[in-house]
Amino acid sequence: MIGRLVRMFAITLLPFALAASPANAFEKVSFPSRDSHDLVGWLARPSGAGPFPVVIGLHGCAGLYTRSGEIGAREGDWSERLNRSGYAVLLVDSFGPRGIKALCNDRERSLTPAGRARDAFAAIDWLDKQSFVARQRIALIGWSNGGSTALRVAGAPEAKRLRHVIAFYPGCRVILKRGWQAQTDTAIFQGLADDWTPAAPCEELARSGGARFVGFPGAYHDFDHPSLPLRERKAAYSQRPDGVVTIGSDPKARAEAIDAVMAILKRP
Repeated sequence: MIGRLVRMFAITLLPFALAASPANAFEKVSFPSRDSHDLVGWLARPSGAGPFPVVIGLHGCAGLYTRSGEIGAREGDWSERLNRSGYAVLLVDSFGPRGIKALCNDRERSLTPAGRARDAFAAIDWLDKQSFVARQRIALIGWSNGGSTALRVAGAPEAKRLRHVIAFYPGCRVILKRGWQAQTDTAIFQGLADDWTPAAPCEELARSGGARFVGFPGAYHDFDHPSLPLRERKAAYSQRPDGVVTIGSDPKARAEAIDAVMAILKRP
């Protein structure tokens, strides 16, 4: 696994890169959380001094890393793509500093999306102090559990510190019952065949809460992953009676989602 936390604001280079260019190498950063833990983030910047627009990335319930300790393929692919388009990326590790490996099979979770939302705001606090950041152009993208977290962020008054919030296949049933309203520009991207976090509650949430809903016919959970074969797995909160969910890439939906995200980020 990734090594122990570095001291506050210290930076070290990750020994692997997303692409051959040194501009796409990750740097490890440490910054204070809004609870009792220091947080770890992985920062990838374009070439040059900036200031750059920044995208904060929030991982899903499986955590940020592969079993070999590398950044996951989905987050790495998005980071490389965003870097090429001139955006810095800060991936926030909410699990490692808290000793959590994964939560996908847990119905009773030690860390909720509402709790993780504080990590997102702590990341904004840190970015606000960095000279390479275009502070009026910070956006947030979250996937799955990170997408649910992104919606908690988008519904908080502090969300006005963000230009855009994009939630990929979040769970929407809980906040739908709570009168959620988007406080900044917010979009929800969902596979319409998703049997883990179903689309219908998110479509209703977007309609009632002032967000945009983008649905992809035939696509399942993790549809934007660059290379995940379609498969089934056991998971908490499955919509199926057998407790199984379907996950995997959908090339058509992935390509459309990439184009849509880039269009959102370019908007004023």
